[in-house]
Amino acid sequence: MTDSQPDTDAATLPSFEEALAELEAIVNKLESGDISLDDAIAAYARGTELKQQCQKRLEEAQLKVEQIKLSETEGAVAAEAFDSTNS
Repeated sequence: MTDSQPDTDAATLPSFEEALAELEAIVNKLESGDISLDDAIAAYARGTELKQQCQKRLEEAQLKVEQIKLSETEGAVAAEAFDSTNS
């Protein structure tokens, strides 16, 4: 058996928006200071998981944008690097 985490079905994961909202709630709770050390550690661990999920979904979205971006010169679909500064 390996030490890696089992693949979680994408249908059981929260949406990006749900994960981000939960992550924001965790940050607010930790910043308030009204939380026990054990609860803070658990919240930090959950926040780390949510951050990784959000990051993965953002990377997947970036790849999709790169794959469908139309080439201006040929009018065909072409993969181009995503430039987040032009948003």
